[in-house]
Amino acid sequence: MRQLAKRLLNRVQKSHLAPVPNLDCDQFEINNWIMSDFVAHRLVPIVGYHPYPLNEMMLMAGTVCRFKPSYIFEWGTNLGVSARIFHETASFFQINTQIHSVDLPDDIEHEEHPKNLRGKFVKGKNNVHLHLGDGLKTSLDIYNSLPEGETVLFFVDGDHSYESVKKELSEIVKQVKSPKVLLHDTFYQTEKSNYNIGPHQAVTEVMDEFGEDLGLKRERENIGLPGMTLVY
Repeated sequence: MRQLAKRLLNRVQKSHLAPVPNLDCDQFEINNWIMSDFVAHRLVPIVGYHPYPLNEMMLMAGTVCRFKPSYIFEWGTNLGVSARIFHETASFFQINTQIHSVDLPDDIEHEEHPKNLRGKFVKGKNNVHLHLGDGLKTSLDIYNSLPEGETVLFFVDGDHSYESVKKELSEIVKQVKSPKVLLHDTFYQTEKSNYNIGPHQAVTEVMDEFGEDLGLKRERENIGLPGMTLVY
């Protein structure tokens, strides 16, 4: 796998193409051929395609390449699969970023609490920092301690309730300058599907409330479950 990844990296570096072809574009854009190659040959052998399907991993990796965040904040992500995706993307495309991943303490019960498997996919990675506590509060506390002007990315796991997604996204866009937020589990389907469309509704309401005033845009990978949205 390492030899294959090395050949891929050499091919990308020698190519006239880049993962983000034109940073001057007004709309979000990535090179889908390079990103497909990266996801198929670098990410899938490490993390598989659950809980993040291929198209969602392309959006996650493409977002890191597009914005080159100095810091990435995420929470409630169980075994650290998303943090590993961010780590591999930053490492492969030579982006200097620090990843802060927050999980609940052991004494708090949750159906997806990883317990002793917390951060399984990122242990030993020197740019990944594991924390215990409330994800939103811990992340915003760290963000508020950073020098002004740092580019940051937040990853919100949307399988929580409508109320928590609404609260978390609202607080981020209110407190963070030029916010960039990936939200997972945001697929929308008609109500008769009996899917949990609460996270999608929460994102839509925050965009309606703050989007125009803050100049926010939205990109979506929502052709099927679980769905992912980028707000920036």
